[in-house]
Amino acid sequence: MDYKNAGVDLEAGYKSVELMKEFVKKTMRSEMLENIGGFSGAFSIKKLQNMENPILVSGTDGVGTKLKLAFIMNRHDTVGIDCVAMCVNDIVCAGGEPLFFLDYIACGRNTPKKIGEIVKGIAEGCCQAGAALLGGETAEMPGFYQEEEYDLAGFAVGVVDERNLITGKELRAGDVLIGLASSGVHSNGFSLVRKIFDITRESLNIYYKELQTRLGDVLIAPTKIYAKALKSVKDSGIIVKACSHITGGGFYENVPRMLKEGVFAVIMKDSYPVPPIFRMIEEKGQVEKEMMYNIYNMGIGMILAVNHEDVDTALKAIQLAGEVPYVIGHIETGEKGVRLL
Repeated sequence: MDYKNAGVDLEAGYKSVELMKEFVKKTMRSEMLENIGGFSGAFSIKKLQNMENPILVSGTDGVGTKLKLAFIMNRHDTVGIDCVAMCVNDIVCAGGEPLFFLDYIACGRNTPKKIGEIVKGIAEGCCQAGAALLGGETAEMPGFYQEEEYDLAGFAVGVVDERNLITGKELRAGDVLIGLASSGVHSNGFSLVRKIFDITRESLNIYYKELQTRLGDVLIAPTKIYAKALKSVKDSGIIVKACSHITGGGFYENVPRMLKEGVFAVIMKDSYPVPPIFRMIEEKGQVEKEMMYNIYNMGIGMILAVNHEDVDTALKAIQLAGEVPYVIGHIETGEKGVRLL
């Protein structure tokens, strides 16, 4: 009896690491001191000495049951982007610049090509975020996961000078809310999606006229990463007074997290186009509209609050970063919360 007979293929693990290296190189930052392959990654903080009071911000998350689509479609090159996005989008909400990312892949069987595809997506996500892929772990766990399945999670660290922290403390009535378009469902609410569409290879291959593509292509679309958009706004000289990542919990849970006591957000639901996939989920699943906004991003992946006089500059900065912004609401005085009209 040996380890391979027990279900763990050491040679496959070595091959996976070799396949990863070419993708990891693309994420290199000057602060990285060691390449992948050691026991830990090293990242210099010398650059942070230029800050008045550097604050580290961090985020950790996974892809969730969206991975089930990847298994069925046998497409593994985009879920890594989702994993990075779910972590770094939380970091940029605090005004942080993503510095580095680490991944954790647990699988039933280590298939080097598949692992390589997953890491390829992670590296692409890191490039979009401007973060280094500093390291990670691939755990082969036979008997715990089915052979063709895996789980994927990550952890990111960023930095922000304390004076540039986005806290919501300076929010005032009359401040304007800018929404950044999402790429679709992102990585939340897939347990409900899978119930509504009874996800199979056949159902994912169905072409829908209203979607102008196959269902699977829309659902697997990777989560938007908004790091460059937030940096562009900052570089334009605009102060982002508050910021919310519209993730699990939709508008009703996430928007209040950006607010201080004594103010509430008003969002106009007709101020931007809602992607067709959400109409399909609502109608096919007979989901109440309020519940839709309590689960999904409904086409808005991130919300920024800025001074009224800064709106045009902020919109141009976001567009310069390649994202699509909409003026979707404003701040009023009153009990903390969100009203969708």
